[in-house]
Amino acid sequence: MSKTKLERIASVEGKIAQLENQRKQLVQQQKAAERKARTKRLIERGAILESFIPNVDALDNEQVKGLLQQVFQRRSPSAETANT
Repeated sequence: MSKTKLERIASVEGKIAQLENQRKQLVQQQKAAERKARTKRLIERGAILESFIPNVDALDNEQVKGLLQQVFQRRSPSAETANT
């Protein structure tokens, strides 16, 4: 027995819905992987930066930010060329 056109349309629509759900799941998985990679990178880089700051535990976030701004402003190429 062959399916009627309406049955075939319903079958195709069901497949479309399944594929759309799979697409959504894959997008969510990709976003989760990107967030996880970013979090790992931030933690690793933060640890690297902390290893160069003495007594970092005694500083709050604003103090660390100010310290890093001072360091990077002194060493930036634009600051060096402005002084010459």
